[in-house]
Amino acid sequence: MPAGRRLLVLEGEPAGRPPADWEVVAQSGGGLDERLAAAFAHAARVAPDAPALLVGMDTPQLSAAALAEPLSAARRAGVDAWYGPAADGGFWALGLARPTADLAARLLHGVPMSTPGTGAALLERLTAANLTTRQLPSLIDVDTIEDAHRVAAEAPGSRFAARLRHLDLSPEVAS
Repeated sequence: MPAGRRLLVLEGEPAGRPPADWEVVAQSGGGLDERLAAAFAHAARVAPDAPALLVGMDTPQLSAAALAEPLSAARRAGVDAWYGPAADGGFWALGLARPTADLAARLLHGVPMSTPGTGAALLERLTAANLTTRQLPSLIDVDTIEDAHRVAAEAPGSRFAARLRHLDLSPEVAS
């Protein structure tokens, strides 16, 4: 995807060398709600006039093609936020057209994370903030081996599916 900046917000060091056009940023402390808000605050500091899209790392089936149309310049007009729901009730992406540390904190601080109601709570916050929100496709985030197999079946040609086949983590073996 075309992007002015690419930030990898990470706890610890990356396993390999990130591409040259990626900036690695240390994840802040606190709960997941605070760490996500801090990632938006950092993005707002380094590129104050740019939109920011935060994508979780547990949706390996996500492709640039899935984001190209909904995030295109033609479709961004009038949109304040983007929300990518996860099949388990959470979310895999949150985008803000004009992120600020204050807005991110208002949207995310106190949202219960990793629950079936996480996504609904975030949507309530987006609505309460009067943000025009465009929904992105619903995806499965990989939390269990069953999720991994479902995602690999959705994207059989992906590196994720190939790695899962290589590990031979069939449902019978993983049980």
